[in-house]
Parts: sequence; structure tokens; C-alpha cells
Amino acid sequence: MANIVAIVGRPNVGKSTFFNRMIESRQSIMDDQSGITRDRIYGQVEWTGKKFTIIDTGGYVVGSEDVFEGAIRQQVEIAMEEADVVLFMVDAQIGLTVLDEEFANVLRRYDKPTVIVANKVDEGYKSSQTAEFYALGFEKIFPVSAANGLGTGDLLDEVMSYLPEPELIEDETHIPKLAILGRPNVGKSSFVNVLMGEERSIVTDQAGTTRDAIHTHYKAFGQEFILIDTAGIRKKSRVRDNIEFYSVMRSLRVLEDCDICIIMLDATRGIESQDVNLITLADRNGKGLIIMVNKWDMVEKDTNTVDEFKKDILDRIAPITYAPIIFTSVLNKQRIHKVMEKAGQVYTNFTKKVPTSELNDILLKEIERYPPPALKGKYIKIKYITQLPTRKPAIAFFCNLPQYIKVPYQRFLENQIRKHFDFEGVPVQVFFRKK
Repeated sequence: MANIVAIVGRPNVGKSTFFNRMIESRQSIMDDQSGITRDRIYGQVEWTGKKFTIIDTGGYVVGSEDVFEGAIRQQVEIAMEEADVVLFMVDAQIGLTVLDEEFANVLRRYDKPTVIVANKVDEGYKSSQTAEFYALGFEKIFPVSAANGLGTGDLLDEVMSYLPEPELIEDETHIPKLAILGRPNVGKSSFVNVLMGEERSIVTDQAGTTRDAIHTHYKAFGQEFILIDTAGIRKKSRVRDNIEFYSVMRSLRVLEDCDICIIMLDATRGIESQDVNLITLADRNGKGLIIMVNKWDMVEKDTNTVDEFKKDILDRIAPITYAPIIFTSVLNKQRIHKVMEKAGQVYTNFTKKVPTSELNDILLKEIERYPPPALKGKYIKIKYITQLPTRKPAIAFFCNLPQYIKVPYQRFLENQIRKHFDFEGVPVQVFFRKK
């Protein structure tokens, strides 16, 4: 599963500033998924070839009777329970406080790899400034300045030492993982139950590595998947109780680790902002993508209803245009197996390798018909095309002036790739390299 690093500590030590530093770093940031959970809590970081999800938490106050602080306290505890590494942040300018000592006692109960991050040090830092924090009982202290980035590289190197090496060899017997995601009460579990109810479909049913994401080995009609049913994700303003906060965390982990996402929408409510967030998240993480509109039996229809619904979805998720949209009724078992058949096709597209000769024979002719526009009197010549040996489809175009190719022409090339080679349901990356 994806690795989680939690930033914790008392209020006003600079946790959010440090979080922003991590997600804005040119080397480390992969994505900041604002809007999916409250307070911009999640970001994805990459450092020295390893990825992890970083979590910003609220300030922890022991024993407060304030309802809001109590809710924060419970969410911080959930984050610590789920984290692989904990960054315990303190304020080097103020020094050790009673709140730090109280929180250290709480943190020790979790027995997680923990690093003290002494924030707000300046360029003339001396080790004596942070020595008092050894009294908290943790072995390692890293002085940093979240405001200007001082010391963050050394800290990230330390975090990496606790995380496993990335897998370099793909398992040839890999069974594709299919995550079913969406808002609560949209029909995700009912969909899995219908699939499980088919004879020959269910091989094993066991709890996965998460408490609220059930992994089911599905094999029927020539398809084989690990189905992952996740807890629903609500708008950030409605993530109130602990169970739901916990479920959001685990659902995001599942999305990061799956191959294909089925994002399930409620036809009676249309596409909502949270659906858009999930679709965008799947696209940015390079996942195969299917949009499943459930409860279609409950919608009044005329001859234009399907087209209008599709247009509304595509307008909201633009520029993502490649995801198949399937209208279903789980209750009436309408088009359920069409979804699974499409998932098989999307996985085939996801793992497709197009021969270099085919790419060049077909795409160079299209480029000849519609060459890249000249810029500043300079003409761009694309000479060679090949698919890169990556996990998800990526096509490289070798040319004399890659820096002059603009987004509209890049989209033209992606459209030509999709037109000729059928990458439906899969994000395709296009790169330009110097030849």
C-alpha cells in the first residue's frame, strides 16, 4: 500500500507551512489534492524515486473540553495510527513546552518511527537551540525552517530510510486491481454484492490490508480482477465523524495503489464536485478510468437524456475526454457486466505496447498533413516516435525543437494516438525530446 507520513504537534508550530513547503517543492511535489478532505490535508510527495502521501493535521491539545479541539484530537490520533512515519513538529524559537511533553506521552503509545522536526531555525542555527527537545525521549531531531526550506532535504532523506524500496520488477502474474470509488450511498457495495452473487464469480472474499476496503477476487466471463470496495467520500464540509475521516484516508490509499478506477455517480444527483475531484485524482495518478452512472432507472428520460448527461459530465471534467461513461442500474442489474467487460478492455489498453514501426508509419503521415506551427520563423521537424517502457502509456516524439511545441499541438497528437490505437479509458502521456 501507499506510504503515509503524518505531520503532528501542538498548535502554531508551523505544520501547515511545512506541509506547503513539501507540496510546493519542485523536486518533491506530485499533487496537492485540495478539496477532497477538509483543510487541504493531503499531498503526494516524491523524493529520490519514492512516493508517499503526506498528511497535515490540526494542532493537538491534551485534555481540552473544546468540542472543535476534541474533534481535531481524534483525527490526529487516527492519522498517527495509520501513518508509517510520524513527524513530530516543535517550535525551536519558543523551546520545549508543557504541551509538547503532553503530546509526546500520547505519541509514544503508537510505537511508530518518529522524528522530531524542530521548526523555525535560522541560517545561524546552533545545535544547542534544539538540544532540550531530546528530553521528549525520541532519538532523532532535525532542525528545519519550513518558511525557507532550510534542512528539509536532510529530513526527507531520513523519512525515506523508513520506507520500502520501490518495486522495480513487475510481477508477470499481476491481477489487475479495480477500485470502486464514489460518494456514500451511490451503490458501490451493492455493485460488488451483485457481482459476488453470480455463480463462478467469487473465488475468495477476505478483508484487505484496510479495515474499510474489502478485497474480493473476481473471476467470471473471461475477466479476472481484485475488486476493492471503498468507503464513500463526502464533500470536505461534511467530513465530520471519525469513521468517515478514517474512510477517506483509506480510500485515497486504495486509489493510489489500484490499476483501474470505477468512479460511480448517482444519476439522480448528477455529477457533483466531489465526483469531479475523484475523477481528476484518478487522472493525475495515471489510473485507468471508467465513469459508472448508477440509478439510471430512477431518472425520467427522453431521446436526449443520455447525450445531455454525458455532455454535462464531460464539461465538468474537461479536458479529460477519454473515460467511457456507462449508464447502469445495480438494483435492476442493468449493464453491470458491460462495466466489467469495459474494465477488461481498459486494462488491455492500460498495458498495451504499440510497436515503434506502427507509431511511425501512422503518426508521421498525420504530422506531415498537419505539421507543428512554426514559431519565430523556426520550423519544427518531428523525426521519430516511440512508446516509452513505462507502467502506463507514454509516447515520446523526437524532434529538433521540442521546446517550441505548444499545448494545442500536443493535444492534436494525443487525439491522433487515441484515434489510431484505442487507448480508451487510459491517460496517455506525451513527451517531446531532442533528436
